[in-house]
Amino acid sequence: MEQSQAYHYGVMRRALDEIDAAAAPLALDDLAARMEMSPAHFQRVFSAWVGVSPKRYQQYLALGHAKALLRDRCSTLETAQAVGLSGTGRLHDLFLRWEAMSPGDYGAGGAGLVIRHGVFDSPFGQAVAMGTDRGLCGLGFAAETGIEATFEDLRARWPAAEFHPDAAALAPWVEAAFSGRGEARVALIGAPFAIKVWQALLEVPTGHVTTYSDIAARIGAPRAVRAAASAVGRNPVSWLIPCHRALRKSGELGGYHWGLPVKRAMLAWEAARAEA
Repeated sequence: MEQSQAYHYGVMRRALDEIDAAAAPLALDDLAARMEMSPAHFQRVFSAWVGVSPKRYQQYLALGHAKALLRDRCSTLETAQAVGLSGTGRLHDLFLRWEAMSPGDYGAGGAGLVIRHGVFDSPFGQAVAMGTDRGLCGLGFAAETGIEATFEDLRARWPAAEFHPDAAALAPWVEAAFSGRGEARVALIGAPFAIKVWQALLEVPTGHVTTYSDIAARIGAPRAVRAAASAVGRNPVSWLIPCHRALRKSGELGGYHWGLPVKRAMLAWEAARAEA
């Protein structure tokens, strides 16, 4: 039976803990033993999830990897913009169609909106997706917080909306988001300043990173670094709007709303896929 992406991520997440706790890189046999798996099985699971060996992937998961990304693969937003919003370097070649609510609609807390929701498998554990007729308005990851907490977190952003379970209605957009094939429609619901920040994030190519200060400068508010970082953290559609690609100027990961292990996994996954 084909194993799910969530299973693969679960194995990787446990391995991440072992890698972090080790004083030196772990050999395949040692890491597999700690996972209570045979080396061959562990290698297959890793390769199925990310496409590189556990040894190579440990390099991507290393805490210093973000700094190396920032040094070697930081793309300024101006350069990324020149690639074009539908360029091949962004969002796994996925064509993303998006639109934003008016400030008035946002201020109403989602009043009059019908938001459908469902739980889906993803390369980073289970994900909660929400969407209107216009597209996905929420995408959160539950590996660190759990399904219920993730759902409540997203729902609290639009307290006046009407929510209905309907995974089937969202499935094509969610599948496109994680497969990189097809079209994922996104309906952004946020304050005008936040939407400018999210637009800037959309211009960061896959496998590259940027900084909070670069984002603030790109939207014409170079002194609003903290506000930009806060808006990054409030991104309601994680992964599609790649807030995981925003780092501190020092190269440290900074925060991530759905847990730093998920952010690290996303950066490592993208870097490994880009190399492959």
